[in-house]
Amino acid sequence: MDWGTVFSQALQSGLGPTAVVYALAAIGLNVNFGYTGLLNFGEAGFMAIGGYFFAAFIATWNLPFWLAIAAGLFFTVILALILGVPTLRLRADYLAIVTIAASEIIRFTLGSVTLLKWFGGQDGLIHFEGAFANANPFHNSVDLGIVAWRPYDFWVLFLGWIVVALGCILVFLAMRSPWGRVMKGIREDEDAVRSLGKNVYLYKMQSLVIGGLFGAVAGFFVALQHTNMNPTWVATDTTFFAYTVLLLGGAARVLGPVVGSIIFWFLIQFLDVMFGQMTSGSHPIMPTWLMNTDQASLMRLIIMGLALMLLMIFRPQGIFGDRRELAIDAR
Repeated sequence: MDWGTVFSQALQSGLGPTAVVYALAAIGLNVNFGYTGLLNFGEAGFMAIGGYFFAAFIATWNLPFWLAIAAGLFFTVILALILGVPTLRLRADYLAIVTIAASEIIRFTLGSVTLLKWFGGQDGLIHFEGAFANANPFHNSVDLGIVAWRPYDFWVLFLGWIVVALGCILVFLAMRSPWGRVMKGIREDEDAVRSLGKNVYLYKMQSLVIGGLFGAVAGFFVALQHTNMNPTWVATDTTFFAYTVLLLGGAARVLGPVVGSIIFWFLIQFLDVMFGQMTSGSHPIMPTWLMNTDQASLMRLIIMGLALMLLMIFRPQGIFGDRRELAIDAR
């Protein structure tokens, strides 16, 4: 067992571009779910709109990089309004149903043959990262000893963690403002907030839009990370992984999504590499009658699922969360 390789690859995953993407997505869900009590199960849909329109404006319509970013954010706001207007006056579970359904509709629509000319179908979009790559100040591989990244990958994660830090600062300031206190009040008892003269519907809409915008930024980094934008990267499990990250770190905590993302992707890669090494080679550590190489690739998800179950039983607030922050008014 090469423990150096196991830890190196796990740390590389825990700090890498994928962790950045899910930290951003989980920050958006934290605004929705953690602070406002909105059950948004369609964060992958916001990521798809942001990432696809960003990529399409460059690859299909040859528009500037910054205009493509603005387009992704603009259409994300439109999606949030379309989803929020008919559902935010209803029970929280209606929003959950609508958002998860909308996420799948968006994924299949953008990947359809009908829109192949603009969005690339199932193969997705390519050749849109040129301006971003040209701005890369890192021209050689970055080796930090135990971990190393190629220049482009390090540029993605370097800029990504800066954006994550800015997002955390924004959420920190927002949730300590009068606006943020209203959001927390809505999570606890929206009728009480409404009795104070606050427009609960409008505040919920603002929360949904802000959470969606974080999802759009996560979609930008999905596209830049893979230099390709296709439906594979924004499937339904993307939202559930983002919720896992949020619950692991702790909802309604500014750094909860960040810590949760680092720990989640570190453990996922750690378990994957560890079980892979235990079942490979001419003399595997794990007997073949107990586990083979194909089964080893599934063990990471099984163990993480069991760990999440135990976390929800013994510490439902997450690592840094507060049990009192879990109250949700689902009326």
